[in-house]
Amino acid sequence: MRWIDPVSKRRLSKSESVATPEAAAAWIEAMEKAARGGVDPLAATSALSEYGDRVMELAVRGLEAKTLDPYLAGWRKRVVPTLGHLPVRLITNGAVDRAVHGWIADECSRSTIKNSLAILVRVMEQAVRDGIIDRNPARVTGWQREFQRAEDELDDPRSLALPSWQALVGLAEALVARSADQFAGWGDVVVFAACTAARIGEVSGVRVRDIDTDTWVWTVRRQTTPSPGGLADKGTKGKRARKVPLIGKVQDLVSARLTAVGSDPDARLFTGPRGGRITTAVLRDATHWDEVVTRLGYEHFRRHDLRHTGLTWMADAGVPVHVLRKIAGHGSLSTTQRYLHPDLRSITDAGDALSAHLGDERSPSGPHLRAV
Repeated sequence: MRWIDPVSKRRLSKSESVATPEAAAAWIEAMEKAARGGVDPLAATSALSEYGDRVMELAVRGLEAKTLDPYLAGWRKRVVPTLGHLPVRLITNGAVDRAVHGWIADECSRSTIKNSLAILVRVMEQAVRDGIIDRNPARVTGWQREFQRAEDELDDPRSLALPSWQALVGLAEALVARSADQFAGWGDVVVFAACTAARIGEVSGVRVRDIDTDTWVWTVRRQTTPSPGGLADKGTKGKRARKVPLIGKVQDLVSARLTAVGSDPDARLFTGPRGGRITTAVLRDATHWDEVVTRLGYEHFRRHDLRHTGLTWMADAGVPVHVLRKIAGHGSLSTTQRYLHPDLRSITDAGDALSAHLGDERSPSGPHLRAV
């Protein structure tokens, strides 16, 4: 398709390959419709991030400064990395639903999700006005209920943890058995994530140079996340590196992976069967996760719950809360404290410890006046 830009008077062109003549005819018709409506054909076929840059001034008109700043932050930090690479006309309700679900899983606040969704709605509404799409796919509903459910779970993250090491091993083996070609690497990812209380994206980001086999400590420096054009590595959620111990039960697993990937310090420790990067969605689809956990009786168990499992086990093992916070990378101590669960035995032990500390200073029959 070729046309003359009415402003610059330059002759421009746009081409696209499609699978069928019908798809080609539909594309030409869409471009002609956009041109008749005065829409730049390049804008009509551009990715969301590019289109947003072109129309942002129109999309945010009428907003006050105090509202504009969080809207633009949501666009830059969440909308563009999640959906920015998709053509505007290919963004569906389902794509927006998955984006919002991902923000909830990343523990974004309710206001953060609301602001990110609001600016997406405004940009997509401009696309409706431009005739690029017929309806606004960003007007999704029900995410508040999903957010509330996730928030309720985070109030008691211990309830999301697997009950034992045997349960973890059983889950890993079942996922491997259900995957194509029974790829053992899926089981390694699951066990490693639980034993280090790490996010799946952080497991995907592990490089050889991040592992210190002298002290058996992993320095968490990066995570794999969706970005414009595909997956990319970026800093951890807390924007700072942290150190995590590698317990004996995963040291043999890590040693085997180090031997398999060789001496390249930048080699990934964990990859998919074809060497690709791993995300929570990749792990879910490759292992038929939902089917497997339902069959094992953990129907509500998600990939992120491997992290809850590790933190719960560490808390039960007596790891001090300030140390657990550093391992988890939590910004708030109150978040870490949710993993502590003082049972009746620990409460009575606390009483015994206080009694031993006071020793014989207390009087069995109450206080007495001392003669002077």
